[in-house]
Amino acid sequence: MYNLNKMKKTFLILALVITTISAQSQKKKINWMSLEEAVAAQAVSPKKIIMDVYTSWCGPCKMLDKNTFQNPDVVQYVNENYYAVKFNAESNKPINFKDQVFGNPNYDPGRSGRNAQHELAGALKITAYPTIVFFNENGDTLLPVPGYKTPNQLELYLKLFYNDDHQSINTQEQWDEYQKDFVSQFKG
Repeated sequence: MYNLNKMKKTFLILALVITTISAQSQKKKINWMSLEEAVAAQAVSPKKIIMDVYTSWCGPCKMLDKNTFQNPDVVQYVNENYYAVKFNAESNKPINFKDQVFGNPNYDPGRSGRNAQHELAGALKITAYPTIVFFNENGDTLLPVPGYKTPNQLELYLKLFYNDDHQSINTQEQWDEYQKDFVSQFKG
């Protein structure tokens, strides 16, 4: 009887530890959603959207996921201040955005590697992968930012758009000055 109670107690402690570790690891991930979910969330609680536009074959896209989107500072900042969207630019999933349905009519399910570009990626003028697209609280595109970004490089854009600093930048000189004066606070 004593051993059975001791085993139950050990099992409960182990279950609690596993639950705690699992909850902590979940907190360290970006809360990704679809574009439709993000737009619906904006209607309830306005926030800007950050969209990771990637493809399955793209090496820098995988590096962005591993090195940048798992950085604790990036995760926390994105989860607190943005709706985060993951979008495979070569998928065949229809997406309803701004009263228009975008698809991928040239998608080839038998093809491995590169595939046809999704119509939404074309509408957003995506020409490179990865590209991070920022949208305002109304779902209007602010800027597509092509290429791999480190946590510190992404921080500049995250804060630029979150704080609406982009609204006061009208020239290349102002942009250069903004970048020069920006002090990164993210670790990584």
